[in-house]
Amino acid sequence: MKEYYDIVSTIITDDKFKKLKEDTHHNTNKYDHLIRVSRLSYRIAKLTNSDIKTTTRAGLLHDFFYGGRKESSKNSYLNHPYTSALNAKNCYNITDHESDIIKTHMFHHTFFRSFLPMINPNERVKIKEGKPKTKEAWIVCLSDLIVSAYEGLRFNIGGKLAIYLLFIYNFITLR
Repeated sequence: MKEYYDIVSTIITDDKFKKLKEDTHHNTNKYDHLIRVSRLSYRIAKLTNSDIKTTTRAGLLHDFFYGGRKESSKNSYLNHPYTSALNAKNCYNITDHESDIIKTHMFHHTFFRSFLPMINPNERVKIKEGKPKTKEAWIVCLSDLIVSAYEGLRFNIGGKLAIYLLFIYNFITLR
């Protein structure tokens, strides 16, 4: 994991990034969530011959905002990717490709929200907006979905049941 650490070390040791340890996110803190997404993104990028550095950095910074999603409209489910990309650009001089990856990491939410309107009903969704355009963007989106599900469900048996029911509901209604 030396290669991974070489890519992320300047960010994860920075005080602005360490401050994310104070924010709760998916039954953990945002710092740990970002490390998990970044590590998974790194591994998938290596397996798929993707741009490892870009994917790893974007995975690390995809939720680089302070506070919760309900505390302000700029941190909402569909706005926080833009807030995170702007913060990452200002603090870590990310590339345009990294910025695009961060901005599209919530596509899974957009996708599910488009046919399940009860999920965050106050937010407007257009399925074509926010769709990942590159392999690296799809990797970070998938990694975030996997890690978020793990974090959200690991201590919550009722949450696991809700996910199973959601899949059953979708299987039945999409036939």
